[in-house]
Amino acid sequence: MSPIYLDHNSTTPIDPLVVEAINKAFQAGYLNPASQHREGQRARREIESLRRKIMDMLGGKSHSMQADQLIITSGGTESNNLALIGLAHHAAAKNAANVKSRILVSAIEHPSVIGAAEALQRQGFEVEQIKVDENGVVCLNDLRQRLENELALPVALVSIMLANNETGVIQPVAAAAEICHQHSALLHTDAVQMVGKLPVNFTDIGCDAMSFTAHKLHGPRGIGGLLLKHGLTVEPILFGGFQQMAMRPGTEDVALLAGMHRAIELAVEDPERGTRMNRLREQLESALLQNFDVTINGQHAPRLPHTTNVSFTGIDRQAFLMAADIEGLAISTGSACASGSSEPSPVLTAMQANNDVVLGSIRISLGATTTETEIEAATAKISSIVDNLSKLRS
Repeated sequence: MSPIYLDHNSTTPIDPLVVEAINKAFQAGYLNPASQHREGQRARREIESLRRKIMDMLGGKSHSMQADQLIITSGGTESNNLALIGLAHHAAAKNAANVKSRILVSAIEHPSVIGAAEALQRQGFEVEQIKVDENGVVCLNDLRQRLENELALPVALVSIMLANNETGVIQPVAAAAEICHQHSALLHTDAVQMVGKLPVNFTDIGCDAMSFTAHKLHGPRGIGGLLLKHGLTVEPILFGGFQQMAMRPGTEDVALLAGMHRAIELAVEDPERGTRMNRLREQLESALLQNFDVTINGQHAPRLPHTTNVSFTGIDRQAFLMAADIEGLAISTGSACASGSSEPSPVLTAMQANNDVVLGSIRISLGATTTETEIEAATAKISSIVDNLSKLRS
């Protein structure tokens, strides 16, 4: 049997229909959209048309006097960095007293958010982490208390992901947005893992900035976006050009944008995608719970339909990962952006999971192309691996 790919939270195979859209754009011969001649104007019209369509599909406002903005980036990591660093520095630039402010991020954020926050801390900003409960859900009371702390610097920006990349736990971002706005703080959300799996509506969520990327929903790698509420500006983290109002200089790629648009469009046109993935995930989890001493991390919270984080008692996650690879089963132990690290999962640690749970955790993530046959075969392979590792341990 062919290798079974269950690491879609890392990246997804590109959909052939997306490849078709990209090829069509290449064949159309679009040139530099920043050029003033007719060929440049033709490319610019296509860029702006695709930009508006993507905004519409994600619940942004694209046609009114209060239109939101979509900044095209190279992916989720850049979008998160631009959001945190760009918004934090913009807030500092508006501060007449030139006093740095506080930045709040949840304790379970993606490494690209945590890393950006740490960079801001080195630049003089105060950074605090918002606690999560044992299910991996952000504690809104902790958020509120930190915002109300009059003895500390004012909070300029809060970042809470829409759904966690390791556990799939969905966060109460809409409620957090209301709390943040009551205290004049901006809210950014990392929606990378949710876009393409469940409906996402930027306006309904109520956040000020939202990151997403194409390659997590069967689109091309190398392109993502940052949605900004109308009137909001970010300080650039790249320099040397005027594109996208100088907030993100660099030549926009029509073909990659066409691919991202098509990937989002396919997800929107397939409202049953999440239901199918959820059914397959439940099938897998049910079989594992019946046969092994396992913990489904975040099981008692709302989760994305395609993600499960499973801990096998007494089984080392790295040994499991190597055995799975030999068996042709592609899974992971957490974020691909931190996969080179042997450190325990910061997400599970923040959830106060015990050491056995942390050391025995693996992440399995399905995609739109995952089949029931693959889940049945994966279940058999996982069962065999756990049995073999348990025998070696005893």
